Amino acid sequence: MKVNLFRIAELDISIIFSDSQVNGMHLLASFEPFRIATTNNPKLFRLTIDDTLRPVPKEHKQNIRTFDTGNGDTIVDRLDNGGYQYIIKDLDGVECCLLITNKDFSDCKCALNGNANMRIFGLNNALMLIFAFAGARHQTLMVHASLVRNNNRGYAFIAKSGTGKSTQVSMWLRYIPGCDLMNDDNPIIRIIDGQAWIFGSPWSGKTPCYRNIKAQLGAVTRIDRATSNSIEKLSPISAFASLLPSCSSMKWDSEIYNAICDTITKVIETTNIYTLHCLPNEEAARICYERITQ
Repeated sequence: MKVNLFRIAELDISIIFSDSQVNGMHLLASFEPFRIATTNNPKLFRLTIDDTLRPVPKEHKQNIRTFDTGNGDTIVDRLDNGGYQYIIKDLDGVECCLLITNKDFSDCKCALNGNANMRIFGLNNALMLIFAFAGARHQTLMVHASLVRNNNRGYAFIAKSGTGKSTQVSMWLRYIPGCDLMNDDNPIIRIIDGQAWIFGSPWSGKTPCYRNIKAQLGAVTRIDRATSNSIEKLSPISAFASLLPSCSSMKWDSEIYNAICDTITKVIETTNIYTLHCLPNEEAARICYERITQ
């Protein structure tokens, strides 16, 4: 079994494939920019992919809920040992990944099912989930956002799916000089030495933007469709309420949830949070740029 090492948002992880004719790094092409040869750093987590893994017996687990991720349902059970079992389904409702974790998500195992596309979907969703919840204890947030960089600062746009965050970033790329796309779906925010930094990641939705880069977080802006363009800076309470829904979290695990809330609070203390009421046009991009980059 080969150990594959990666450094994501300056946190090291290992992924191990048990002997299999169907599983391997071909399922994780987006991880290659994050590969490292060796490390002496502590690992955020280890994931072993082993298709012989079986679900935990009913008497040793308690169902928490089934939740819709927007990309299919996931069933969550809490285990007797404090860990978790997840059954990840694809958009067709077919089970494609069984994931079993320990309490702090540092040691995880999963079994994959189905064709190559199902395995890619299941494994990537499992890794996003593990990274988000293992990282919670390390002042790290997985954020559903589109991320553009300008003048060495990262500007994240959050919104409900289909509301226009990617469109707003495309306006920046088209009309604001010196911009480049860092990630289009799941960047990572970390508090390091009291400062908020934002990173590219191996997860970028439908846009293949897998860049191993970071920038100081310049601002977070929520997109609100409107009939005219305007922007407002949010109060701390409103900022918290705006940012929390865009962060991967587990309300049923108080330790992880409280850690995520604490990190969001630290982001708000160091970074301005805005709401952009806008049309999908050049004027909106320029109004936003002039305000949030001051």
